[in-house]
Amino acid sequence: MKTKALTGAYAVAEAMRQINPDVVPVYPITPQTPIAEKFADFVADGIVDSEMIRVESEHSAMSAAIGASAAGARTMTATSSAGLALMWELLGVASGLRLPIVMSIVNRALSAPINIHCDHSDSMGCRDHGWVQIYSENAQESYENTLLAVRLAEHKDVLLPVMVMQDGFITSHGVENAAIFDDGKVRSFIGNYKPENPLLDIKNPVTVGPLQLQDYYFETKRQQDIAMQSAKKVYLEIGSLLSKLTGSKYDYFEEYNMKNAEAVIITMSSTAGTTKAVIDKMKNSKIGLLKIKLFRPFPYKEVADALKNAKAIAVLDRSESFGANAPLFSEIKNALYDLKQRPKLHSCIFGLGGRNIYEGDIEAIFKKLLSGELNEKEYIGVR
Repeated sequence: MKTKALTGAYAVAEAMRQINPDVVPVYPITPQTPIAEKFADFVADGIVDSEMIRVESEHSAMSAAIGASAAGARTMTATSSAGLALMWELLGVASGLRLPIVMSIVNRALSAPINIHCDHSDSMGCRDHGWVQIYSENAQESYENTLLAVRLAEHKDVLLPVMVMQDGFITSHGVENAAIFDDGKVRSFIGNYKPENPLLDIKNPVTVGPLQLQDYYFETKRQQDIAMQSAKKVYLEIGSLLSKLTGSKYDYFEEYNMKNAEAVIITMSSTAGTTKAVIDKMKNSKIGLLKIKLFRPFPYKEVADALKNAKAIAVLDRSESFGANAPLFSEIKNALYDLKQRPKLHSCIFGLGGRNIYEGDIEAIFKKLLSGELNEKEYIGVR
């Protein structure tokens, strides 16, 4: 193991170097670009064997990824924001064809107005496109989740594409120490790729992407849901194997100071780190954090069990769902529906377009939860 000072983007590039995928189609977009740039260095220097395809758009990047994966190649790519939106048409193709593509998403706001900074509107906008979604707090998690994602996507009971998220600029461009594990051990964990029904296996011909009307389309979609439910179980199994290498835990969520917590904040990605700092400062208060890591498939039963003793909960969403409950808040509300005694829920929208959320903001939310001064919905830091 080596400790390196890395940005979150470079940490993902290191994971990709160790994975050594067969094909990597890429197109630049801020703030994802450093992932592709760094990996391009590895390709140019002969450190990896990957075929890197420089395409004319993100739509083409996903098209090439689908073609490569269908042919039987281990395939990875990365994007952000409008790039992910340009892939919209093809995201359902990748999942519908059951292709184990792994894509790093550096979260960035969607236009308009044009904005290059972090919120989760891009990945939340495609949360029901059939991709597994894993959110990362920091560079270390971004690195380790990328390793996990490959094994998860390629598992015979899953065979679904996976997105691994990190916060744009906050994580992707912030430098921190990251433990990069031994190349040999990582490659042993990843293993050789054995594609399921590859298009280029001429001895076993298959049809990829046929027309399905009323005859079979419904059954195909049902199979995707079964695979997504399998992913929930396999995520823990693969995480247990990776834990032997890294020493980290790969649960559906992280509980921080939750044992006796009456007031709880639920959030994802880098904001969890700020919340932990506030909890450490307010150590005499009965407060805790639930950091969601696996967002799709969503762990409803496990989340409800973790929150059953809480009295008041604030759910912090870094994206809006116009005319409806915010994405994470909606899932938490669903998870708590069957509890006999439901905690009070408070929806907080924050950080849109990269606006900072400060320790003082989070401390104020905890104080509201403890005092019972709850609103149905609140916008943190908006003028």
